[in-house]
Amino acid sequence: MLEQFSDAWNRHDLPVLMSFMHADCVFETAAGSEAWGARHQGHAAVAAAFESAWKNFPDAQWRNGKHVVMGDRGMSEWTFTGTAADGARSESGGVDVFTFKDGKILVKNVFRKARPMLPALS
Repeated sequence: MLEQFSDAWNRHDLPVLMSFMHADCVFETAAGSEAWGARHQGHAAVAAAFESAWKNFPDAQWRNGKHVVMGDRGMSEWTFTGTAADGARSESGGVDVFTFKDGKILVKNVFRKARPMLPALS
């Protein structure tokens, strides 16, 4: 399931991504003003937050995925790459920590290495 979820992220396929999410889903981002980053709750809010990743980085990819599931918990390790509108590039390692309920993702909690943006390619 996590491999298919990751593949949907790389295809930028929001309907498929949301099909993996529980009705009461929560998405906690890597950055934000709170200790947990920013928290988005419910299908509509989570879908909007997911979609913003592709707006900020139209070529966003989560590569080198490694996935583990242990009961109602799971983890995906990945390398994020993407180019912002101004040409600045991002490449950083990260982890998603998942909580599952009823065979769906209830919580997606993101942890990503803090790394400065890379210069635009000439």
